[in-house]
Amino acid sequence: MDLEEFLAEWYNDSPTVLVHTSGSTGKPKPMFVEKRRMEASAHVTCQFLGLKSGDTALLCMSLDYIAGKMMVVRSLTCGLKLTTVEPCGCPSWEGTVDFAAMVPMQVYNLLQSAEGRERLMAVKHLIIGGGAIDEAMARELKTFPNAVWSTYGMTETLSHIALRRLSGAEASEWYLPFEGVTLSLTDEGCLVINAPAVHDGPLVTNDIVELSNQGFRIIGRKDNVICSGGIKIQIEDVEKLLKPHLPESFMITKRPDSKFGEQVVLLTESQNMDVIKDVCRGVLPKYWLPRSYVHVDQLPMTETGKPARKEAERLAALSIEV
Repeated sequence: MDLEEFLAEWYNDSPTVLVHTSGSTGKPKPMFVEKRRMEASAHVTCQFLGLKSGDTALLCMSLDYIAGKMMVVRSLTCGLKLTTVEPCGCPSWEGTVDFAAMVPMQVYNLLQSAEGRERLMAVKHLIIGGGAIDEAMARELKTFPNAVWSTYGMTETLSHIALRRLSGAEASEWYLPFEGVTLSLTDEGCLVINAPAVHDGPLVTNDIVELSNQGFRIIGRKDNVICSGGIKIQIEDVEKLLKPHLPESFMITKRPDSKFGEQVVLLTESQNMDVIKDVCRGVLPKYWLPRSYVHVDQLPMTETGKPARKEAERLAALSIEV
């Protein structure tokens, strides 16, 4: 979808807009969302960030998904001057930008060059969503002079309902919910969101979190738990421990195991399995060690740059143990 198509849909007589989920845990699903709720979400974000009419905004994300659509809606609703560039892995733009939204892959690519890093540092308000931000990127962004935020949200919440600061002295692991958003937990420790301005009724997520007066901190996803020999292993925890030690691209997943119920599997684009096994043995607790190591030509990712977890499980189930 291009900007002209979206604007035609936005200004038609229908009270809803068609969006698709990202597909990180399965196939992308279509859903219709109310325009009035998208406008409410836009107002809350602009108010939280202190954006005002006349500020410049950059659209460098696909309009096929909620993140791109919401950048347009924020501009229309709050009077921002929108600049559009071709959505790609390493966007380029001219002029001053007060507000931009990107996925981690775009930020990573821009950080690889002095020019790209300079562009990012000049953005006054940068929000990053659609995927996890690793520790190396977080360390680099902490030195940025302007406001950089990690977002928390999903298609059902019309983009984000909370932000956490990545830059400066206020950098934190804790997400701050927007005004009007209340949070609770299920018995399994999953986050329940009550955000009446953007979603009708409580929304039960698959995200296991810790709640406090500071907001909430993400531990991992419920469907990313591996139950192996009676021990629950959070996939994100394993990946977090390994990332500083494995320069090659990898992903942790799982597959059925006749003895342990489920086993930890490491997918990698590297051919150097002996080195990877040595790293795992040196870094991971015994019960977190992968029982299988699988080479893939390319790790499965969604169109928005998130790990495609279900596809990873499928590849692990089909693979030959190494």
